[in-house]
Amino acid sequence: MGARAAPSRRRQAGRRMRYLPTGGFPFLLLLLLLCIQLGGGQKKKENLLAEKVEQLMEWSSRRSIFRMNGDKFRKFVKAPPRNYSMIVMFTALQPQRQCSVCRQANEEYQILANSWRYSSAFCNKLFFGMVDYDEGTDVFQQLNMNSAPTFMHFPSKGRPKRADTFDLQRIGFAAEQLAKWIADRTDVHIRVFRPPNYSGTIALALLVSLVGGLLYLRRNNLEFIYNKTGWAMVSLCIVFAMTSGQMWNHIRGPPYAHKNPHNGQVSSQAQFVAESHIILVLNAAITMGMVLLNEAATSKGDVGKRRIICLVGLGLVVFFFSFLLSIFRSKYHGYPYSFLIK
Repeated sequence: MGARAAPSRRRQAGRRMRYLPTGGFPFLLLLLLLCIQLGGGQKKKENLLAEKVEQLMEWSSRRSIFRMNGDKFRKFVKAPPRNYSMIVMFTALQPQRQCSVCRQANEEYQILANSWRYSSAFCNKLFFGMVDYDEGTDVFQQLNMNSAPTFMHFPSKGRPKRADTFDLQRIGFAAEQLAKWIADRTDVHIRVFRPPNYSGTIALALLVSLVGGLLYLRRNNLEFIYNKTGWAMVSLCIVFAMTSGQMWNHIRGPPYAHKNPHNGQVSSQAQFVAESHIILVLNAAITMGMVLLNEAATSKGDVGKRRIICLVGLGLVVFFFSFLLSIFRSKYHGYPYSFLIK
C-alpha cells in the first residue's frame, strides 16, 4: 500500500507543478504591464516638468518678471509637477484702479527680480511672476483675495502656508525686506542692487550752495546766526518732522495717499505720507497753544490782552489735542483714550 501510494503522490505533485506556471503567467504579465505604465507615467512627468522649467527660463531671459493670466497661473504655479518656487505679486496696475501703492510696490519688486536675474547665483529654482487683477480676475477669486498689492510664495512642494504671504502692512514693500522674506521661505539669498540715484546728492549740494551763498552775501552782518528765535524755530521743525513719522516715511517709502476707487475715501489700512503731514500740523497747533499760554502767563502787558491770549492758547490745545486723539481712535480701533471729540 505504501509503495503504490508513493507514485500516486508524485504524479499529483507533478500535475500541480505543471499547472502552476500557466496559472501565474497572467499575474506576471499584469505586473509587467503595471511597471511599464508606471515608468511611462514617471517619464511623462519628467518631460512635462522639463518643458515647464524650460519655458520659465525662456521667459526669465526676456524679463525678470513675467505676467500671468489665469491659465498660465494654474499651469506653472498651481499644477504639479514642480521642483521650483514661485514668488507672485498680485496687483492692480491699470490706471482706472487708481492704486498708487501698487505702482510703487511694483518698482521695488522689479528691483528685487532684476537683482536675482543678473546675479551669479541665478538658477531655475526660483522665479518671479505677476498677476494683474484685470488680467486674472479668476485667480483673485480662486484665492479669495480682495486687496492689492499682495506677495505670495508658492513652494515647490505642498501648499502655501500662512507665512508664505508677505506681511506688507507691517513690514512695508522695500526690496530689501522682500529679499529677507524670500530667504526665510526658500533659503535663496538675494543681494539687492539698486540703480544709482543722485537726487539726494544734488539736493544736498544745492542746499549747501544756498547756505554758503547766503552767508557770503551777509558776511558783514552775521548777527542772525545768534538769533535764538530762529534756532528755536529750526529745532521745532525738526522735532515736528521726527515725531510725525517722517523718518518712517523715508525708510519705508510709502505713497502719499491711496484712494479707494469705490467710495473715493483715503485708505486707512497703512501709514501714508499724508497722515504724517496731518500729525505734523496738529502737533504744531498744540505747540502754538502752549506758547500762547506761556506768553500770557509771563508777559507784563495789558490784563485784558493777556486774558485773550490765554483763552486762544487754551482753545488751541484743547481742540487740536482732542482732534489728535480722535484720529488715533479712528486709525487704530481699540485705542482707549479720547477727549471731547469721539
